[in-house]
Amino acid sequence: MTTAVILLGASCLGPAPIRAALAPQNADQTQRLRTLEQQVEELRKELEASRASATLAAGRIAELERRIDLLVREIEKLRIGEAAEKAPLESVHGLGPAASKVYRKNKGVSIGGYGEALYQRFATRRDDGTLSSSRDTADLLRSVFYFGYKWTDRILFDSEVEFEHASTGEGAEERGEASVEFAHVDFFLLPEGNARAGLLLVPLGWVNELHEPPVFLGARRPGVEDAIIPTTWREIGAGGFGDWGSVSYRGYLVAGLDASRFSSEGIREGRQEGSRSKAEDLALTGRLDWAIRPGATLGGGFFTGDSGQGMRDSRARRLRVRTSLLESHAEWNWRGWQLRGLYARTSIGDAERLNDALGLSGDQAIGSRQSGWYGQAGFDLLSLFGGGSGGSSGSPGPSGQGERQALVLFVRYEAYDTQRAVPAGFSRDPQNDVRAKTAGVSWKPIPMVVIKADYQDLDNRAGTGADQVNLALGFIF
Repeated sequence: MTTAVILLGASCLGPAPIRAALAPQNADQTQRLRTLEQQVEELRKELEASRASATLAAGRIAELERRIDLLVREIEKLRIGEAAEKAPLESVHGLGPAASKVYRKNKGVSIGGYGEALYQRFATRRDDGTLSSSRDTADLLRSVFYFGYKWTDRILFDSEVEFEHASTGEGAEERGEASVEFAHVDFFLLPEGNARAGLLLVPLGWVNELHEPPVFLGARRPGVEDAIIPTTWREIGAGGFGDWGSVSYRGYLVAGLDASRFSSEGIREGRQEGSRSKAEDLALTGRLDWAIRPGATLGGGFFTGDSGQGMRDSRARRLRVRTSLLESHAEWNWRGWQLRGLYARTSIGDAERLNDALGLSGDQAIGSRQSGWYGQAGFDLLSLFGGGSGGSSGSPGPSGQGERQALVLFVRYEAYDTQRAVPAGFSRDPQNDVRAKTAGVSWKPIPMVVIKADYQDLDNRAGTGADQVNLALGFIF
């Protein structure tokens, strides 16, 4: 019966009716349609001949049915055009679900994006009892647009343009900015080895590449992936990516950091972001991820290179400032549970000479080592009733399409210190030794929209932490 239905569908979608219904707008689409029609016709003939053979294995008949079904679906997708495109639900080659939209196109322009709004309410007093200077804020953190273009199956362009804090320009208050977060061309050669060049996201941690709001739990990104891994971190460079079975990798040569902008709060301000980047010192960065089983991933990444960018000390000696960051991460998603963990550590060479060259002293010193970690656990309550996503926090929903909801309760504990170690003769600022406990809920009415609420207990060794409540709205398209 299944075979008859498939053959009937293939016959009904014959060459003349299909071309009349589709009215393709370009020659490439017409050629693609003709190719599909020919493939369906060839498979139909092979299947009819196979059914007449008593010796053909049942498995071969099933495979022919499957292939015909797939071709008929693709023809139908061409017939109804872009309206047949499914929502972006999966990440591709290290990019977020919405950023991966261009990879799912046959050819031409792709437009996607995401948005993120945040309300923060701060405690009136710090942990030490003094009044907090923090004021409640409501902010359109980001409005982001992805623009991509696929020339062929082997060459495509992808980019992210971000507008922060709803406005740019000068004024008494702090304003936002417009930035290109990434812009690169991919060259597909083999599944095991492909090339990428342009403004690249440094492939470290969970959030630096996968920073779309439905992808991570919590209204705010984890502090470790801000202070230790300075998300969003990108730089001009080139390299490769690919997959070896269950192992995926990315590796790039990029412009190095600029150590003249390091501070006691870490390397974050040393990012050059592809804006007239100093390139006297380059760096290597990469990562490996092993999909142990569906929903379970184990991996790690690195960044290493000199960051002096031509700086010299008081004796005119060149500063190398070797900066190396290592991180390991793991994730397990099973039956509504979403577990995630990360550890990161940075070491900075020539730290003593760097501090002297920058005129820093006391507890304002740039640390020779920074480190941090966090562990996170979430559970989708709707999975108990068969209505939850059952997917990972790294994906807006299951691999199958649909409008399934998710209601995830989560907790996260993190600890980090941007002055874990300082050179001899300098001191550590206890405010940089942070502990953060976060508990909250994320509700996805559909996989591409999320509403988040959480409470954060923020402590530091100086006792100046101020707790806060966060509410957030995020979406992708």
